[in-house]
Amino acid sequence: MKTTSTTTSKASTYFVGGFAALLMLAIIVIQMISFMIAQPPYEGTAVDWFNIFQKNPLMGLIDFELLMVFYTLLSIAVALALYRILKDINPYLTSLYMIITVIGVLSFIAARPAFEMLHLSNQYAVAATQTERAIFLAAGEAKLAAFNGTSFHISYFLGSLGGLLISLVMLKTSIFSKATAYVRIASSICDLGLYIPVVGLYISIFSVLFLFIWNILIAHRLFQLGNTNSKANENNIYTLTHEGGI
Repeated sequence: MKTTSTTTSKASTYFVGGFAALLMLAIIVIQMISFMIAQPPYEGTAVDWFNIFQKNPLMGLIDFELLMVFYTLLSIAVALALYRILKDINPYLTSLYMIITVIGVLSFIAARPAFEMLHLSNQYAVAATQTERAIFLAAGEAKLAAFNGTSFHISYFLGSLGGLLISLVMLKTSIFSKATAYVRIASSICDLGLYIPVVGLYISIFSVLFLFIWNILIAHRLFQLGNTNSKANENNIYTLTHEGGI
């Protein structure tokens, strides 16, 4: 019964991780479409952001990367599935990967105060005096500082590092294809493009494309492993039933 329970638990973890990876794909698509429709004012001021929130609150939240907050939360489910699969290959690196993932997610959440920015935008719009507007404007600039600040760069770096670590573990096993590992490594390397002047943003876009492909590969493989474990569980139950174990 313990073997059957463990197999069921693994299958559930893999299926949840697979569905999470698919949802992450959807978020990437929505975020990219939003970016192409109207590029967010990443170099703008709080007033520029307030204007976006006032014109279309939903678009403002998307531009301020609220969906990416959900993306990072979903990444925990994927990371947990990968941890369960690969922990016996390299317990140290997989544990470090799991820790890095959680810290990175928490850091990113702190760096994306989307609803706070929406609230400040609404308050700025109804402010009766210039003094009140100045207060809300200053608060908005503080949120923008967080958007591009230490927490964001910590999450960005840890995300890239985590991708490299789990890819190194993948390369030591046949559970995942070499292509899956190399695609994630390519994504992590392209992440560094963000810090290259002028062309950096365009290089980092390749990181998103590689990550998109990686999520497809991961989702497909997790569903395969989930089905394998589900079938193994059914076989265990069948054997126990016919041998009088249940």
